Amino acid sequence: MDLFKKCDDFTLVDEYKSLGIYPYFHALETKQDIEVFMEGKRRIMIGSNNYLGLTGDSRVIEAGVKALKEFGSGVSGSRFLNGTLTTHIVLEEELAEFLHKEACVTFSTGFQSNLGIISAIAGRNDLIFCDRENHASIYDGARLSYAEMVRYQHNDMEDLEKKLIKADPNKGKLIVTDGVFSMSGDICKLPEIVKLAEKYNARVMVDDAHGFGVLGERGRGTAEYFGLEDKVDIIMGTFSKSLASLGGYMVADKKVVEYVKHKSRPFIFCAAITPSNAATALEALRILKNEPERPKALLDIAKYVRTGLKRKGLTIMENSIVPIIPIYTYSMLRTVIACKILYEKGVYVNPVLPPATPEGECLIRTSYTSTHTEELMDEAVDIIADVLNNLPEDDESLMRMLEEKNE
Repeated sequence: MDLFKKCDDFTLVDEYKSLGIYPYFHALETKQDIEVFMEGKRRIMIGSNNYLGLTGDSRVIEAGVKALKEFGSGVSGSRFLNGTLTTHIVLEEELAEFLHKEACVTFSTGFQSNLGIISAIAGRNDLIFCDRENHASIYDGARLSYAEMVRYQHNDMEDLEKKLIKADPNKGKLIVTDGVFSMSGDICKLPEIVKLAEKYNARVMVDDAHGFGVLGERGRGTAEYFGLEDKVDIIMGTFSKSLASLGGYMVADKKVVEYVKHKSRPFIFCAAITPSNAATALEALRILKNEPERPKALLDIAKYVRTGLKRKGLTIMENSIVPIIPIYTYSMLRTVIACKILYEKGVYVNPVLPPATPEGECLIRTSYTSTHTEELMDEAVDIIADVLNNLPEDDESLMRMLEEKNE
């Protein structure tokens, strides 16, 4: 069989493009902000992870430009060799201090952070307990580690305990969970996870990519939100969301960080984050420390939107406070058509389709920024409600609508 047969058989993209409803790769023409220009038209941006609104902040931009001029465009090597800058060291020191941990190490991307941490800290004789809705990078990190992966039902502590009870007591155990789950906006049950870890001699790692800058009085994330910063062994996060840059990090005890730095293949064999990435993340971190009102403003605007969507009769995830609000659209066809119409009407959102969701449970993921205004959100909510409340629910009617539109 030809290796590329699977490519020939993959026709969904062409089908969606021929129908005019392909929802991906829209090009930005302006910087990431609450309003952007994409493909020649103004769009309200409620589909980014720019939680603190810092990607367009003049202080962050200036820090990046200064680093570019001082250190150049790249480091041309790994942190292990010639790729360590003073900016990397300062960033790691300030992150560790802010998150109340002994040490920190940074990685080139958030995805690579999970690959690098999990594959280094776990091995063939270990067990990784993984929430079924964890990010894909956690799953790939577990596979790369060669440890045995044990999946438990999403946020189901009874199921997790059943799995822990059956575990070989002679094997190392790591419980890994998203702090805030990126699609649903659920917050992990960290207090229960910590108790189970203590009971069954396991370590706890939290992927706080969507919790950092969002939860906690000072924006330190899920562990701060629950008052459990001293009980979580490893916290991982990204720079591409609240810290308005690119890269990722791990904070933990110094001995754990040193071990990962010297054992992690994705860390050792990859070039370090660029000078401008490190500098912009550092500046964004300092802004967060000096402006702790930003996370509160973020949760306030999320609450405002959540209330508005419910008032319009839309089906959303209700039991969360974070700035990720999924709107259920159920079928793939209805989801992509809704996103297409919303885009045309000036609202950018993200379709979430299988395998990211189960069949029949597709959704539109909306996400918000601390600098969003109530006036702008009123406009977006009105457009969303108008589109979804007037969109057929069955695929047959949707196809007829498309055919009439394309005639």
